[in-house]
Amino acid sequence: MIQTIGVIGAGQMGSGIAQVGAQSGFTIRLMDVDPKALERAREAIEGHVDRLIGRGKLTAEEKPAVLARIHTSSEYQAFKDCDLVVEAATESEPVKREIFKQLVPHLNERAMVATNTSSISITRLAATTDRPERFIGMHFMNPVPVMKLVEVIRGIATDDATYEAIRDLALKLGKTPAVSEDFPAFIVNRILLPMINEAVYTLYEGVGSVEAIDTSMKLGANHPMGPLELADFIGLDTCLSIMNVLYDGLADSKYRPCPLLVKYVEAGWLGRKTRRGFYDYSKDVPVPTR
Repeated sequence: MIQTIGVIGAGQMGSGIAQVGAQSGFTIRLMDVDPKALERAREAIEGHVDRLIGRGKLTAEEKPAVLARIHTSSEYQAFKDCDLVVEAATESEPVKREIFKQLVPHLNERAMVATNTSSISITRLAATTDRPERFIGMHFMNPVPVMKLVEVIRGIATDDATYEAIRDLALKLGKTPAVSEDFPAFIVNRILLPMINEAVYTLYEGVGSVEAIDTSMKLGANHPMGPLELADFIGLDTCLSIMNVLYDGLADSKYRPCPLLVKYVEAGWLGRKTRRGFYDYSKDVPVPTR
């Protein structure tokens, strides 16, 4: 039975997972090697909880209990009593593999491990640990408190007990689990990222401007965000990483990352988080950069 959940990484995804877990009554151990990231995460979670109270989704009386369930640390030792640890670090296989190597010595023998990867092989990551049968993919969508879907991905060695426990957990967190096979980028990003990449090609080839492309998809396909606006929200470095996983894993030229996407990442123009991508976010209203 899962009661205590560890979360590695106090960025947007990790803090969102921690918040949803705490709201659902679980004890949370949120860990990041950067103490300032933990401070920012706690401030962000409190702000999100306040907005939920303002919308009537939570009561003011519930707030202290939710925040008290989240314990922060910069040490892997904090996970010694966890039933499950969810890794939510950057979308880089070497980074994730190193995290799992450092994590494993601090786990109790019954603990399960999940990764929030949006594209990387679960089977390969599981092989980094001493418990591939208790390792699984649990891909939350961003922003975690809002989005209802969780992709559940079994590696080749994942046992039935782990799968059933994680599926049940997703339901307890108020999410809808969708089961994906362990193929590059799984379901959502296998479909979504090539569309975004094609939008970048459309810009690169001069077919349309940033504004024209995003307006066309919002008004012509009823998308809530245009593909270039969405790419900036996801992070262009993450988009490129996922496209490279698809291109390398499926060996199909249709997944080749657009050179313009590569150039923006090389320039450090990663979207909202760097205040520049396909839009300039330095002012109150984002302005297309092309």
